[in-house]
Amino acid sequence: MLDASSTRSGVAIVDRSPHSLPAQDEPWLKRYYFTRTAFSVIWAALAFSIGRQAPAVAAVLLVIYPAWDALANGIDMSRSGGAGANRTQAINLVMSVAATLAVVVALQSRGGGGLGVLGVFGAWAIVAGLLQLGTALRRWKSAGGQWPMILSGAQSALAGAAFFAQAHAPVTQAITRIGGYACVGALYFLISAVTIVVTEKRRQRVHAS
Repeated sequence: MLDASSTRSGVAIVDRSPHSLPAQDEPWLKRYYFTRTAFSVIWAALAFSIGRQAPAVAAVLLVIYPAWDALANGIDMSRSGGAGANRTQAINLVMSVAATLAVVVALQSRGGGGLGVLGVFGAWAIVAGLLQLGTALRRWKSAGGQWPMILSGAQSALAGAAFFAQAHAPVTQAITRIGGYACVGALYFLISAVTIVVTEKRRQRVHAS
């Protein structure tokens, strides 16, 4: 859409097309989503190949997962204007740190059984999913690739509820459940990253024409 604004020298025509104004968040978000895709794929591969056979390795992986989410949200928040401009991510960071500590406690109880672990992951997945959905809705107008993040947030909340129904699984089985959750999350991050890449290519073609 074209927006005309009067100036002393005449009329200035400013292009307000959504593809004409590059979103400043997109270059960072593209790298961020690709990085999160890679981490989730590697984590899931370790969970399925080693974690399900070695309880000690599974325990370490289960602690790393929410800890990484806290770190990733913290970095993204700092790159996107800080806590004041990203309250959902600030809350998500705090919840992920709390989930990490809760996982450690759960692993030390019940002889390392999976009941507490999946319960913690279930609660965390619900809250983190809703916060991720809120972050994506806030970014909807300023950055591309957000519709997969909205779906991912909703799916995370549903998966969290399902974890409660599977809460009696031992750690080596619990980690395979969470591994599947990580794979789905990786897919959504990948779709978001690719969506931004496609949007950038389209924008470049518009500017070149």
